[in-house]
Amino acid sequence: MNFADRTVTVYGTAKTKELIKAVESVGYNAKPIDDSSATDALDEKEAADWAYYKKLMRDTFIALSLGVPLMIYSIVVGEMTVETNLERISWLVVGILTFGVMYFSGKHFYVGAWKSFKNHSANMDTLIALGTGTAWLYSMVVVFAPDAVPLMARHVYFEATAMIIGLIDLGLALEIKARGKTSEAIKRLIGLQAKTATVVRDNKEVQIGIEQVLFNDIVKVKPGEKIPVDGVVLEGHTSIDESMLTGEPMPAEKAEEDEVVAGTLNKSGMILFRATRVGKDTALAQIINMVKRAQNSKPPIGRLADVISAFFVPVVMITSVLSALAWLNFGPEPAIAFAIVSATTVLIIACPCALGLATPMSVMVGVGKAAEAGVLIRNGEALQTASKITAMILDKTGTITEGAPKVTDIILAKATDEKDVLQLAASLESGSEHPLAQAIVESALDQDIELLKIEAFNAITGFGVEASCNNKALLFGNDKLMKLKGIDLTGFVEQAQSLAKEAKTPMYFAVDGELAAIIAVADPIKSDSISAIKRLQANGIRVIMLTGDNKETAAAVAKKVGISEFLAEVLPEDKANKVKELQEGGEIVGMTGDGINDAPALALADVGFAIGTGTDVAIESADITLMRGSLHGLADAIAVSKATLRNIKQNLFGAFVYNVAGIPFAAGVLYPFFGILLSPVIAGAAMAFSSLTVVSNANRLRFFKAKEH
Repeated sequence: MNFADRTVTVYGTAKTKELIKAVESVGYNAKPIDDSSATDALDEKEAADWAYYKKLMRDTFIALSLGVPLMIYSIVVGEMTVETNLERISWLVVGILTFGVMYFSGKHFYVGAWKSFKNHSANMDTLIALGTGTAWLYSMVVVFAPDAVPLMARHVYFEATAMIIGLIDLGLALEIKARGKTSEAIKRLIGLQAKTATVVRDNKEVQIGIEQVLFNDIVKVKPGEKIPVDGVVLEGHTSIDESMLTGEPMPAEKAEEDEVVAGTLNKSGMILFRATRVGKDTALAQIINMVKRAQNSKPPIGRLADVISAFFVPVVMITSVLSALAWLNFGPEPAIAFAIVSATTVLIIACPCALGLATPMSVMVGVGKAAEAGVLIRNGEALQTASKITAMILDKTGTITEGAPKVTDIILAKATDEKDVLQLAASLESGSEHPLAQAIVESALDQDIELLKIEAFNAITGFGVEASCNNKALLFGNDKLMKLKGIDLTGFVEQAQSLAKEAKTPMYFAVDGELAAIIAVADPIKSDSISAIKRLQANGIRVIMLTGDNKETAAAVAKKVGISEFLAEVLPEDKANKVKELQEGGEIVGMTGDGINDAPALALADVGFAIGTGTDVAIESADITLMRGSLHGLADAIAVSKATLRNIKQNLFGAFVYNVAGIPFAAGVLYPFFGILLSPVIAGAAMAFSSLTVVSNANRLRFFKAKEH
């Protein structure tokens, strides 16, 4: 049950009608939410909230129209007594009007309290109904049977009933208005969805609703239009703004074979793409569902509020009775009047509605805020635990580095032109499937270098490759190959070793028996990995790098990014074992990775972070997904987590301390010393605005910004 979002998620086999009947039996209305139309469901909820807000404002006006004049009258004349027949008739009319206020403006409190009573439970409605009902009944006894009440106690409290109902209705109305802002992240995500799509069927362009787009449909998108469904580009070239999904401000270039994602904005060119995921299967639809699930989930700290609330209402009711008994037995005359006032004030001021809102409000805003930054939090527990992480394990390849080897250096020996060297080397390596070979081929293709025809290709295992091209004998490989073929490396071995110390893999290229160049390939470190790791370390987090790569490369990468702890040549089970070892040492462990080999460690860690550009297996195993490849998303996720938890603690502290601290004052602890007895009206106003304070404090999170990087 999400009190903030007013939704209930049910797992099981019960029929929808039975569920609705069960909800209605305890005093609420209910209707099923159809996931296939998230926009309609949200619009419907907004319309229902707006209608309820208007009703509450109308109820507030009715209640305060009677309550405020009565309050002013009580201040001017003092105690509102019933001593003459005229006063009795006047107060009888006021009592009937107050009953009208209770019926029209406060009926929901009494209906809710009655249904709770029938179900052997007690809630906020119970306290309000008891408090206002007691004040009204006592006042009517004074009007109809004044002789049954001591002369000094013949006072009426109709203004308290009307004012309390009016003020609480006003608080609820303002709370609903403020609460509407907490779901803005979901609204924005849903707003990203295109309404229509242009598909090519039977060589004709047809505009249809996105729910009608089928798998493998050919979709056409013009500049300025949103991508309607996920797919793969077939024709065209464009740049696409993916910032609302990934948090990445720079548009991404898209050409044939590239993937496009629903909800992103086509900036420049026209493209045709084949639909690969439609409807609920699109990345955007899954993100919306993930955010909704996380907003509905409850962190462990939230369950504490549930436990407190379960015991709180009965304790308050007992306290109210004890307070009344104390006044009746030990209080000054009119004791019964003091007893009624204190009992009513205790019931009203202790309503724990703010306590119930404290956690879900902050979670809703925090998870939404994270989603806007491209950080998808799967559940409330991950949100809370991320704030306590003491050790963070980072996979190297694809997490700290780009995950795609690239040519970084070409050191010329006998050759004079880099492009000629790259053309020959790439032509030679085009016959190899080795990742380093692919990096050289891609580097040549990126520069529009044409590959030449190769003859007599021969792979020498453990050494490299040889072939001929345009009557030139080509050799490409390690120093062992060069020695085997008698190639002189004098003056170049030191340069190769220097490149190796920089986490690069140097390879020798020889033409016609002479060294032509050294070509170095490396998996480049992401441009912002160093600054992101510094952010984590500045937060007191111990950063550890794990990789299956060799020790020399691992040491070079670790040194470059500022990590002192690392393990090289590790297997997938070694990563999981490292997580376990750290946990046994008392660390709260976060694990960040992008590959299938990271999945066991991601699942075992206290919080698993998956790089969204990685594999589906890694993303499914993780608690938090970073939609962009940057590790700054990791630091942002922890920052949002800490801010949200801090906000929850503020809300819980404020709500709980307010309730606990208010009870003694409501019971009359100040009266013996200062002659002050808290009015039920003040209690009603305070209770209503405590809820508003909690909602407003949660909404402050919407303006939270992670430290700039």
